Amino acid sequence: MADYGTMKRPSTISTPTPTDDPHKPKDSTGKMSKDFKLFCFFNIPATPEAAAVRFTRNFGYFGSYYTLFIWIVLSITLVPQRRMSLIFLVIMTAAGCSYLALLRVVPDSLLLHKTVERRLMLVLLAIGTTIELILTDAAEYLFVTLACTVPIILVHAVFRVRDDGFVEEEACGFGEYVPPTTTEEPKLADSV
Repeated sequence: MADYGTMKRPSTISTPTPTDDPHKPKDSTGKMSKDFKLFCFFNIPATPEAAAVRFTRNFGYFGSYYTLFIWIVLSITLVPQRRMSLIFLVIMTAAGCSYLALLRVVPDSLLLHKTVERRLMLVLLAIGTTIELILTDAAEYLFVTLACTVPIILVHAVFRVRDDGFVEEEACGFGEYVPPTTTEEPKLADSV
């Protein structure tokens, strides 16, 4: 290539020499990153008390998913032979969803929030659905579905470890995750 009489200035930046070891770090500190930790979402609780705490915490967190899991399995079992029972199940589900949507739309209603409690209403809907399934001769499907899904839900609720920033089990006295707390009060600067 022609230079046309121009001269290149020598570079003041030294080019890095290639390293022979591909596992050497490329960061500025020169340290290998050893903070990678593999986290398993399932773990055996240390004590029965820890299992009970984990069950209640997971049931509170995953309760709607557990209900949806039971509902899907029950719907799949009702589809081939019990179509009328499936229609009643869908009607009761629509009634429950309408009630929960009404709670969201009218948050200041004294009648909906204080007089008729949400859990009471959902239990009444579950009892009504069970009675409808029994009256439409679909009780065996309901009980088989519950016998198959409830053990799966129990195992998941007891062995599932939530990853929401709590300290590890070994650091805690109860064998279960607890939120980190500080016992020291912040010190204020002395004013003169």
